[in-house]
Amino acid sequence: MAQIITGFHAVEERVRKAIDSGKTEGLVINYSKPGPRIKKILEIAKAANIQILNCSNQTLDSMVINLSDVAKDHRGIVLTVSGDVEKPQNLIEFDQWVLEQKSKNSELKTTVLILDSITDPHNVGAILRSCDQFGVSLVIMPARRGVNDFSGNEIIARSSAGASAYVPISIVTNLVRATQQLKDIGFWIYGADAGGTTVEQIEFPKKTAIVMGSEGSGISRLLEEQCDSIVSIPTCGRIDSLNVSVAAGVLLYDVYRKSL
Repeated sequence: MAQIITGFHAVEERVRKAIDSGKTEGLVINYSKPGPRIKKILEIAKAANIQILNCSNQTLDSMVINLSDVAKDHRGIVLTVSGDVEKPQNLIEFDQWVLEQKSKNSELKTTVLILDSITDPHNVGAILRSCDQFGVSLVIMPARRGVNDFSGNEIIARSSAGASAYVPISIVTNLVRATQQLKDIGFWIYGADAGGTTVEQIEFPKKTAIVMGSEGSGISRLLEEQCDSIVSIPTCGRIDSLNVSVAAGVLLYDVYRKSL
């Protein structure tokens, strides 16, 4: 069964990724009335000899009828990808990544983000977008208690503006064990939670890992025990806290700017 992708950003980035990898077979762009954004995508696709079909909005509606409410808003363009589903190129084997880090220059800035039980794909997508913008080297997600089907999740693809196709991601069975492995190769672990040391007071080291917990229960107890420090973002609002994706973006920006 073909994978169906909607949304300007998600479609364009999936097309670009296929072109970069030289694997454009099985891609078909279906569009109705082309506006400026669609014309740009069509130009890229034509140059790569990707199949393009002009059809009615009703046809596009029928193609997305079984998708989520977000993905049904196709805005006049639908990308179908048929053939065998390949392992995403940005899906990284964590143990291998750890081995590679041991042989790299320890002075290189390396930022890792650990997502603990974040189940909203909109939040995951927004976080991946920030990871792309602020140079995160790896995002670690749990095999359970979280969203990890990032490669075929149209909500993540759209919320991340296509970054889910590029940001290096590892899916692990045990976040605590993965965190211990990071510490063994010199990473300092910072858990994000209210009441911790404010971000202005922290000078993040070259090897930094930030743990973001769920909005409901925060960071799990065993994972929090692995943290070297708890970091918080000072705010002045009347509600309890920032959305987890916003908080992740603020912290990642602070790590990034302090490395400049």
